[in-house]
Amino acid sequence: MDIEVKLKQLNIVLPPVSEPQGSYRNCVRTGNLLYVSGKGPITAGNIPPKGKLGNEYGVDEGYQFARQAGLDILSTVQYELGSLNKVCRVIKLQGFVNATPEFDQHPKVLDGCSDLMVEVFGAKGVHARSVFGATSVRNNLPIIVDSIFEVIDTHIL
Repeated sequence: MDIEVKLKQLNIVLPPVSEPQGSYRNCVRTGNLLYVSGKGPITAGNIPPKGKLGNEYGVDEGYQFARQAGLDILSTVQYELGSLNKVCRVIKLQGFVNATPEFDQHPKVLDGCSDLMVEVFGAKGVHARSVFGATSVRNNLPIIVDSIFEVIDTHIL
């Protein structure tokens, strides 16, 4: 199925592509792999949330933040490739959860991004992943997710 059509059917609107927050690129392609730099959540009004899971936020909010980070990832991939139809599969997600030492629900938080990838790409969205608790992350975001995609130059139906 055409991924652009599927996004419309799912009522998913991708946000504008975020800008890198330092001296790096949003993504780098080598061969058929696309490495996407860490992306965080962007809420309505383009204002990033700040705070820790287990303190300011709970698991359900963290899940939504991870989903929002996933939307930013998809925007970046679409911008870089010209179309999400050039994604062969999602290879890996890696999440860094800004959390209190007592917080232990990191996998449930990252499920927000993982579930989005499966929702959009179906079986091609099932991926390997790692998730880590962090004592701090860039701009005090609640989560940052980086990712790797297998891509092709043209869409094969």
